[in-house]
Amino acid sequence: MAKRVDTVEKQQNAIEAMSFEEALEELKEIVSRLESGQGKLDTAIQAYERGAALKRHCELKLREAQAKIEKISLSPDGTAAVKPLDVDS
Repeated sequence: MAKRVDTVEKQQNAIEAMSFEEALEELKEIVSRLESGQGKLDTAIQAYERGAALKRHCELKLREAQAKIEKISLSPDGTAAVKPLDVDS
């Protein structure tokens, strides 16, 4: 059991080191393989679990990028101000 936990931790660390684009590309490949329906059930389950971890990683990277985006606006007197982008409005 300890070996499985160690392997999962290594896989998670590898995913965390990926860029958004790398993780998204691997996720697309996994989805394609799963949609084809080929392969063994155990392999499909492992691929699904990795895909779920990649999806979480991509979502985190998107939230981080969103937090860094700023909106430049002009006040009535013409001066520029920078404030966080409100994506809900």
